[in-house]
Amino acid sequence: MKDLILVESPTKARTLYKFLGNKYAIEASLGHIRDLPKGDFGVDIEHGFAPKYVIPQDKRKIIELLKEKVKDAHRVIIATDPDREGEAIAYHLYEILKDEVSKKTLFERIVFHEITQKAILEAISHPRQINTNLVAAQTARRVLDRIVGYKLSPILWKKIKRKLSAGRVQSVALRLIVEREKEVEKFKEKDYCKLFAKLSSKKTPEPIEFELVKINDQNIARQEKISLYDGEYRYSLTILDKKRAEEIEKDIKNNSFVIKFIIQKETKRSPHPPFTTSTLQQEAFRRLGFSGKRTMSVAQKLYEEGIITYHRTDSFNLSTDFVKEARDYIDKEFGREYLSEKPKIFQTKSKLAQEAHEAIRPTNPTMQQQEVARISGKDYANLYSLIYKRALSTQMSDAVYFSTKIEAETKGKDLYLFEVNGRVLKFPGFLKLWFYEEEEQILPELSEKDELSLNESRIVENKTNPPARYNEASIIASLEKHGIGRPSTYAPIISTITGRDYIEKQERKFVPTKIGTIVNDFLVANFSDIDDIPFTASMEDELDNVANGKRDWVEILKEFYKPFEQKLEKAEEQKKIVIELEKTGKICPECGGDIVVRRGKFGKFYACNNFPNCKYKESYVEETGLTCPKDQGRVIIKKTRKGRIFYGCSNYPNCNFAAWNKNDLSAEKNTNN
Repeated sequence: MKDLILVESPTKARTLYKFLGNKYAIEASLGHIRDLPKGDFGVDIEHGFAPKYVIPQDKRKIIELLKEKVKDAHRVIIATDPDREGEAIAYHLYEILKDEVSKKTLFERIVFHEITQKAILEAISHPRQINTNLVAAQTARRVLDRIVGYKLSPILWKKIKRKLSAGRVQSVALRLIVEREKEVEKFKEKDYCKLFAKLSSKKTPEPIEFELVKINDQNIARQEKISLYDGEYRYSLTILDKKRAEEIEKDIKNNSFVIKFIIQKETKRSPHPPFTTSTLQQEAFRRLGFSGKRTMSVAQKLYEEGIITYHRTDSFNLSTDFVKEARDYIDKEFGREYLSEKPKIFQTKSKLAQEAHEAIRPTNPTMQQQEVARISGKDYANLYSLIYKRALSTQMSDAVYFSTKIEAETKGKDLYLFEVNGRVLKFPGFLKLWFYEEEEQILPELSEKDELSLNESRIVENKTNPPARYNEASIIASLEKHGIGRPSTYAPIISTITGRDYIEKQERKFVPTKIGTIVNDFLVANFSDIDDIPFTASMEDELDNVANGKRDWVEILKEFYKPFEQKLEKAEEQKKIVIELEKTGKICPECGGDIVVRRGKFGKFYACNNFPNCKYKESYVEETGLTCPKDQGRVIIKKTRKGRIFYGCSNYPNCNFAAWNKNDLSAEKNTNN
């Protein structure tokens, strides 16, 4: 009679079998095996918000298999993931299987943060009971989200249009994006100029470009700030307009310059902390172009195959064993000078700190990217490389720079101070392994009071930029900063509001759709204290309190529900919002109606406004205003089958030109647009 280990996925089961062999029977539940019903509310509000769990149709076969397997087991060891979702799966497995075993059969819960032989054996030797506080926290989140979704969505159907939906956390993410779009539209650009002068001396025949920084000892740069929904936005500009810059350029034209100050110093740059879920998703987007959903999918497989530690974490902690192994490896591969003086420990700053996890790191510090590519594939190897470099570099020495600042002065109608900064990497330290992408500027040897002559000058005209729209990285950073969501929810939040067509991507930035803006404005107007950062963040804190055994989840739901119910009643009194269809100016060739833009399951399309009486429709074409470099056709925005945007020629298939990035197009503006 073998002991039975239960996990979520077949991949995880295979990895455990690799370490444990035939000593244990290992089965996978294929994820959650009980959930709230689809198409039904499934929460008994009158009786303590009790959830009415059901077994989904597609899980009944695996449940019958597991019931057979546990009958002969001496021990049932539940080894689901070490977070609230994993604890909930463990709880539901126990509830379904407990009546299928003999009285002598033991149920045990084990957790591990990496799938290695040492971690698994350690976990098996220290089993525990299912943590009911963690289960309660997951139940509270599930019930709360079901209440908000099922109660708000019908209101949106009545007041805006059918098939809309809302969610507790997703609505706040949508609000961030909508508010940012309004802030971008509201921002007033300001013109300003910068003045540069190329100076040389007898010592330096090659001219050095200086920038004007002061006039009569007053800085010409100034900072301005505006308040945003998501904090503050600071931006810099100068006091120079085009006319003033030209006057100064004329004033210094025949002047000589004198070096006033030379400041040289050594500066250091320390390694980044190891990855958390949030920072991994941000870095993977910046360097690999991965969406949060893609990053988590790849990381899930790397974890289940025993290559990295658990990937849903907000901790910077690294195990003592890993730190020792990493330091030994660095000493051997790079040399003692690349090793930090003592082991580096990073303090977790996140207010989200959940269960005691490690940061994301390799399970084996010597495993190289090429080996992962052979086992799992290119995408997995690329993400692993980021995790590997980030984790190992934490134990490396600081990078050392030699920085130089030179100030040169000239006198005309006013006193002008110009400045140039240079920085050279003196010792790479951790940048030997991590990415070094900075441009060095080497400045020549000069002395104070040296005289310089003007070779040429140039004026650069600039405009202040509005606050940046959110992208995959910055929206996750904002959610984490405000305590909205948890490591396991960041990617689903973005996927949900994208799937609802509330937002879309333009040049890798999130922009709200018309319907997304309307839904957001309705929710803000009628549920302002719920669809807001402080409430959502405080609710996450309350869920943490439930997980820590400090609060009862039913009491939290009671406190939330009564005021929410009152707001639902008031929202029912609001007038229906009429959504005007986007007209194109084109006429329907079949009935003479207006051609408008509509949205369907696969995105936008053109259709007649007399639908359903007229069924005319055609594909939606989004212009870029650029010409194809191959045949001078129109470059339009297209999508792959997976929804990824690319740029292609409108004359396809006669012309097969395509590009992923608009900035990479070697095309000119279409003069006809």
